[in-house]
Amino acid sequence: MRGRIVVAGLVVLAVSGCGAERGPVRVPPPAPIAVDVAAASSGGACRLLDFAVIEQHVKVRFDVAAASDRGDTHTCVVRTEKATVPELTLTVTETSMDKATFAADLVPDSAAKVAGLGQQAYRRTTAASAGHGPVVEVGWLSTDGRLATLHWTSPRGTAKPAADKVAADLTALAKKVNTRAL
Repeated sequence: MRGRIVVAGLVVLAVSGCGAERGPVRVPPPAPIAVDVAAASSGGACRLLDFAVIEQHVKVRFDVAAASDRGDTHTCVVRTEKATVPELTLTVTETSMDKATFAADLVPDSAAKVAGLGQQAYRRTTAASAGHGPVVEVGWLSTDGRLATLHWTSPRGTAKPAADKVAADLTALAKKVNTRAL
């Protein structure tokens, strides 16, 4: 009698599929891991910038950087992953230009002088144009013979007083840029 019960139980298991081999169990993939990458990892003039230092001065957290080197000119553009503006560009070029030539040939007429930045420096804010708000520029002749420019493009709709505030913040950031490290 016991033998019949065991055989009957095995038959029920076989028919019900419990003894059949099933395909692999599918496990959902793990969530992607977000990794912060330093601006400096992009090379070029990005080696002179740090996302945290930029955020400390201009109150915007950038997370994307791209660099370009062409001859003696090194450039870095930083943005947020989700928007093209605001955008911050740093350009550094080796030069043999002196202070007088810098003042005569490169400082725009509408620019204000900046003290305590390189041999000589200026800053200016230009009006908004198609596609973006006001543009802020801080330019200087460094003590190590390089021309440097920080260029900030504001989002469309940014008021000029807000851009002027960024000009002051950008000047403080420029004072942290060590062009000798390039």
